Amino acid sequence: MIKNFIIWLIITLSLIFIFNNFNINECKNKIDYSTFINDLNKEKIKEVCINGKEIYVIKKNRDSYITYMPILDYKLLSILLNKNIKIIGKCNEDNIITSILISWSPIILILLVWIFFIRQIQIGGKGSIYFGKNKAKIISENRIKIKFEDVAGCDEAKEEVKEIVDFLKNPNKFKKLGGRIPKGILMIGPPGTGKTLLAKAIAGESDVPFFTISGSDFVEMFVGVGASRVRDMFDQAKKKSPSIIFIDEIDAVGRQRGTGFGGGHDEREQTLNQMLVEMDGFDNNESVIVIAATNRPDVLDNALLRPGRFDRKVIFDLPDIKGREEILKIHVKKINLNEDVDLSLISKSTSGFSGADLSNLVNEAILHAAKNDKEKIYMSDFEFSRDKIILGSERKSMILTNKQKEYIAYHESGHVIVGKLIPDHDPINKVTIIPRGRSLGVTLFLPNEEYLNTNRIRLESKISALYGGRLAEEIIYGYNKISTGSLNDIKVATSIARKMVIQLGYSKILGPLMYSFDDENESYMNNKFIFRSKTLSEDILKVIDQEIINIININYQRAKDILIKNIDILHSMKDALIKNETLNSNQINNLINRKPIDYC
Repeated sequence: MIKNFIIWLIITLSLIFIFNNFNINECKNKIDYSTFINDLNKEKIKEVCINGKEIYVIKKNRDSYITYMPILDYKLLSILLNKNIKIIGKCNEDNIITSILISWSPIILILLVWIFFIRQIQIGGKGSIYFGKNKAKIISENRIKIKFEDVAGCDEAKEEVKEIVDFLKNPNKFKKLGGRIPKGILMIGPPGTGKTLLAKAIAGESDVPFFTISGSDFVEMFVGVGASRVRDMFDQAKKKSPSIIFIDEIDAVGRQRGTGFGGGHDEREQTLNQMLVEMDGFDNNESVIVIAATNRPDVLDNALLRPGRFDRKVIFDLPDIKGREEILKIHVKKINLNEDVDLSLISKSTSGFSGADLSNLVNEAILHAAKNDKEKIYMSDFEFSRDKIILGSERKSMILTNKQKEYIAYHESGHVIVGKLIPDHDPINKVTIIPRGRSLGVTLFLPNEEYLNTNRIRLESKISALYGGRLAEEIIYGYNKISTGSLNDIKVATSIARKMVIQLGYSKILGPLMYSFDDENESYMNNKFIFRSKTLSEDILKVIDQEIINIININYQRAKDILIKNIDILHSMKDALIKNETLNSNQINNLINRKPIDYC
């Protein structure tokens, strides 16, 4: 069909080009009418061809030209006959047809395109632009090789979904007890925690047809297309039942209704309504299981989350130390590791990494080893890739003056000393004055254990350590010469202090009350922010501000006292950083204990 359309388009454009350039005469030499009359009086003309007001003239010397009568000259014919000039008459019908074709050709072209468009939609899905058909990829049995053993770091989530696979393989085991399989499973968790990977494992283990689609694939600019795609997808799934439908990023289509600009007639809302009906309507869809993934459960419509649609919510969290080690073991199965690689140590130093981050960590280590022509992957390659992911790439090409290096060295030393000597702070891993990412220098603290929650002492210690860099500059150079390098430190410290007061209840004056509701589901369309700001009195707001300032001032002064008391360590650490640029934890411990250090 596309081939026929292209052929007709070429023919139409060719005709337009021919008609626009059509002329019954080959001569392109145009002369004014007065010159023609002058040649006529001087008897230089041999013959003429008259076509309306257009006159094609051939002179006795075989020259030719075209002229046009300004008005119809009825006496011209008798003059030409008296002078024995050959006269050829021509009907102007061709010009009328040409004009009609030229003037109507754009409309004809539009009609041809429209006919092609309508026929494509009526073909029943065989055309390339049939919007109503769903875009789900159908994955048949045994095509996906990923199994549950290839997924780590989310053991609880695996146990939750294994029941689905057991039901699909042995449904009588559940049906004889009167049970039914959950109609839907909603996977909830931060990005990179393995939701899609676990869905692939379900497809690999279940041995049933698996339909996979993204939430954004349902929504189009044409009203009714999304709902049609939902119907078509469930119809196909029913025909191949038992089957599984996996919808990735369902928040693209499952957002709460009534918050969009289109009201109830919004295309996205119509798509969601159709999905709600298909998942739990009058039709029986027990043999079709819907699995969806999202990292924004707070924006999903309540009707979508209720039992009967998504009966089970599977929570994915960032992996703990054991989970990270198991994930690393999967990713290093097929690579050649050196004996010094300690996966448990790597897992301890990668707190907060998701499964995707760990996959990237291993790949970066392989690339670094290959770049240095190594035959194995060493522990140093993993340390390099970890620092690159956490701190950013080294910018060794940046040229710093000696004065700038000194500023940076004092700044980072201040962070290290306060973080090392203040109680309950994360251990120091390394410090460098080599620019990385957006920072001119970096101090890296890594916890020895996983903290599921924290306390006031640790939060205040973090605030003090954040101000250590700024205070080191103030002590050495004076208040007026503090650099702007503390911008992010101040931002993070202020954010921690504010949360302590308005969310965590660490203010003795305000008490254990929450004055912020940032974690609730809010929409800028319903003026909740304006309403809540009005619920706090001016006096409360003043107390909140004063309490935040008090927390900052107390920890600011505590960090300053630590640095003044250990000014000799500050100077020696600055010298060591300028000399070696990077210090590890052992070198830092020696400096804190006022011992000499060995430089690399």
